[in-house]
Amino acid sequence: MRVLGLDPGLALTGYGVIQELSSGELRLLEYGVIATAADLPTAERLLEIARQFDILLQRHTPDVVAIEELFFARNVTTALVVGEARGVLILGAARAGVPIVEYRPMEIKQAVAGYGKAPKTQVQEMVRMLLNLDHIPQPDDAADGVAVAVCHIHHRRLATLLKEAEG
Repeated sequence: MRVLGLDPGLALTGYGVIQELSSGELRLLEYGVIATAADLPTAERLLEIARQFDILLQRHTPDVVAIEELFFARNVTTALVVGEARGVLILGAARAGVPIVEYRPMEIKQAVAGYGKAPKTQVQEMVRMLLNLDHIPQPDDAADGVAVAVCHIHHRRLATLLKEAEG
């Protein structure tokens, strides 16, 4: 199972690609950010996100794309541009034929750190520990993308266990 996790944003979209090995071990294949220049018009920034995301999809051929849902934001403008970036990413995955799953921020924190209101630093440290890394992925947006991928793997494992128990 190869998961591409995304933390969408217009300026920085964090991503992490995790491979679940047959042994159950998780291996971080790549992480980083898709960055866009603030001086570009929004349409050009969205196009750049789409271009770089297509390259990621081709390079890693994920089995699934896991993306953070848009949470309620106090700043409506910020929420709108994050929503636009999410739309570009969801469309890109759909065009590539890759299934998409969405997780709320609290679900991600719960799956990674065991507590839905865990601080960002705790989630990042758990990402480091779960993937046996020497350091926390940087910048924060990249670590968040990795956390989304870890969340999906944990949710899938739990669903598998529940199915086996039922049956």
